[in-house]
Amino acid sequence: MSTRKQYSKEFKLDAVSLVTEQGYSRSVAARSLDIKPNILGRWVKESASDDGHAFRGNGKLTARARGNQNAQGPGEASANGERHFKKSNGILCSRNDVKYAFIT
Repeated sequence: MSTRKQYSKEFKLDAVSLVTEQGYSRSVAARSLDIKPNILGRWVKESASDDGHAFRGNGKLTARARGNQNAQGPGEASANGERHFKKSNGILCSRNDVKYAFIT
């Protein structure tokens, strides 16, 4: 399996400026930068829609994403005490007699 390429914020901003300011088409700019046109299109869209905070980097969430994360954290119990079914104590992975006793 190949590793995922990571591009710096400066590289992304320069690539976006080729399309938005210098008038290159996405396919020509992507070909000259040796990236796929759909990646460049995503960068252009993110740069246009995210008022100056585009390409934040890992771990720096937008206010909207932070709100979604705080609303329902992974692995937190719900109000009625239920837990996520995959986070059980492994009863269904144990021997057959224990499994079927639990089910009944």
